[in-house]
Amino acid sequence: MNREVLSKYDVMTVGECPKVTTEQARLYTGESRKELSMVFQFEHMGLDKPKGCPKWELKRLQLHDLKQNLSKWQTELSEEGWNSLYWNNHDQPRIVSRFGNDGPFRKESAKMLATLLHMMQGTPYIYQGEEIGMTNARFESIDDYNDIESLNYYRETVLEKGGDPEEALRRIHAKGRDNGRTPMQWNSGPGAGFTTGRPWLKINPNYTEINVEEALADQDSIFYYYKKLIELRKAYPIITEGAYELILEDHPAIFAYVRRHEKETLLVINNFYEQETVFECPDGIAGPRAEMLIGNYNRQHIPDVSQLTLAPYESLVIRYQGN
Repeated sequence: MNREVLSKYDVMTVGECPKVTTEQARLYTGESRKELSMVFQFEHMGLDKPKGCPKWELKRLQLHDLKQNLSKWQTELSEEGWNSLYWNNHDQPRIVSRFGNDGPFRKESAKMLATLLHMMQGTPYIYQGEEIGMTNARFESIDDYNDIESLNYYRETVLEKGGDPEEALRRIHAKGRDNGRTPMQWNSGPGAGFTTGRPWLKINPNYTEINVEEALADQDSIFYYYKKLIELRKAYPIITEGAYELILEDHPAIFAYVRRHEKETLLVINNFYEQETVFECPDGIAGPRAEMLIGNYNRQHIPDVSQLTLAPYESLVIRYQGN
């Protein structure tokens, strides 16, 4: 494929590879083999269901599982191969509803999840609406859904087996693919500014509060935060080239890691939950010269990370030089 087609063009390629292993991914994406630029793997998208069960079986995400999985892909593709970094796509529910908090901490948790991913090595993918914090669409009736997978699940469990329709809808609200397929929410006007006609799928009812127009008017919006993350990736080679190291592996609420490159260290701290929690920095990370790159609570000063109380879903990135 590469010899006959891809090699003739200046293109970036990504393979959709369910059940791919890190060993296979290194082969597919190793530069010397000239096959693909990167792959989509789906392991982290299955962490919120019991192992061996269908997708509709709900399980609370265990942060330790997420740490282990993302860290595995970071370390095992670091020397050869390349990661794709994503939370959302057309087959997945909205990440702010799935792993974050789409209620009172929607903006904070959306920014935290963005920081966690964008400071890793690989190529980030931003799926339509992710950059404004679009949420799952909790439609009230199965008639409002189009996805054949969701419709079949409802038919089999409710109409054929007599299951509870409310429980079936609850699971579709959480995992259904239509969550990622509702029309883009451009403004609070008719049709969310997407169309003056009737779209293929209902618009998420919260479009009057969550839309592009609102995001552009708010200088502290999720949208501008994503822009800043992209700017940082272009400005600091450590984000794309630095070695990855997970820290505080067993902390129940914090997903933190460091990136190291030459004489620089990047410390990335993420409180994954809505309760305050305390971060205590391991030895050998903080350097003599510190620079606050980004944070979702707009701290005015570089904090003392020897013992730092993190706000709900707080995320911050500090760059150290000289260690």
